[in-house]
Amino acid sequence: MANRGNEQLSIGQLATRTGLAVSAIRYYETQGLVSATRNAGGQRRFVRSSIRRLSFVLIAQQLGYQLEQIRELLAGLPAERTPTQKDWARMSKQFRQSLDERIATLGRLRERLDGCIGCGCLSLSNCALYNPDDKAATLGVGPRFVLGERPKGF
Repeated sequence: MANRGNEQLSIGQLATRTGLAVSAIRYYETQGLVSATRNAGGQRRFVRSSIRRLSFVLIAQQLGYQLEQIRELLAGLPAERTPTQKDWARMSKQFRQSLDERIATLGRLRERLDGCIGCGCLSLSNCALYNPDDKAATLGVGPRFVLGERPKGF
């Protein structure tokens, strides 16, 4: 049996396997997220590992990552050969750290959304209890407490 890792896929086969439209695959190719070679007839040919790359792109986008961030993560994978499990593990370690940070932020948001989120708005009737004299404003703009800051005295 032939080595499936070296199998070349047409853009239609890749679209069928990933659920993406052919136009989306072409777009991701222009964005440097996946690459193709051309056969003698000028048709695109993708390595089988493109399925995994595009699946990762779809997952990362669902989690709110921008294409530039995804491109940076995928840049750690080898372009000259099919990535190994070790290559993916190294890249996913970076992704996992970013996900852990997002999960922590979402957890803080869930726990504090109905209370003080440290925005300095002073619009809640009990905000003076959490943020007297708008002390949170000295920390910077935005929802400081949800972002992880918890100054003494709050």
